[in-house]
Amino acid sequence: MADIAEAQTSELAYGRTDWDDQHHLPTNTGLTNEKVTMWAFLGSDCLLFGALISTYLLSRNRVGPATKGPTAADLFDIPFTSVSSFVLLMSSLTMVLAVASIQRAEIEQCKMWLLTTAALGSIFIAGQVYEFTGFYREGLGYTTNLSSSAFYTLTGFHGVHVSLGIVMLATMWVLVTRGQIGVESAETIEIIGLYWHFVDIVWIVIFAVVYLIP
Repeated sequence: MADIAEAQTSELAYGRTDWDDQHHLPTNTGLTNEKVTMWAFLGSDCLLFGALISTYLLSRNRVGPATKGPTAADLFDIPFTSVSSFVLLMSSLTMVLAVASIQRAEIEQCKMWLLTTAALGSIFIAGQVYEFTGFYREGLGYTTNLSSSAFYTLTGFHGVHVSLGIVMLATMWVLVTRGQIGVESAETIEIIGLYWHFVDIVWIVIFAVVYLIP
């Protein structure tokens, strides 16, 4: 009995419990290791997108002496891109609803909102593919000029992020359906939500810088 009491006292003294043995210990920030890792990844992604946006701004109107052709800005369809952007931004709302649903143990609601978020993201990607195809038909390829290379790299890289997010959402839907993710592991979906919100915020910046600033 004395040994058991001593062990329990030790656990309390060092903040270690049976729950900690089954889950990752929180960090000094009060967040779990998984959430800190996601924040670190998003921080590094901010630097990468910052570099891509800066590169585009420096080369947006540069065609070059050896290559000719339109710039991306010459072919923009602002109304179409605005609708596509609105669809992506609405997916942030459905992502919030998915996280709230799993936290309340509303499994079917969570599954519905996860699928809705993935569907909205897919619509955005379809719109981006349609836009790229139209640009190519107008003579704006990836190597047409420096401006087109910077545009396709920036927006295409963001599109890859959205596509990866869709895969994550589909995976979460499968895991929730199988019962492998429930209210006790709701943070997993919350972490995916952090990634998705980041992708949406980055697109707001890209849309403003690339499509709205002349």
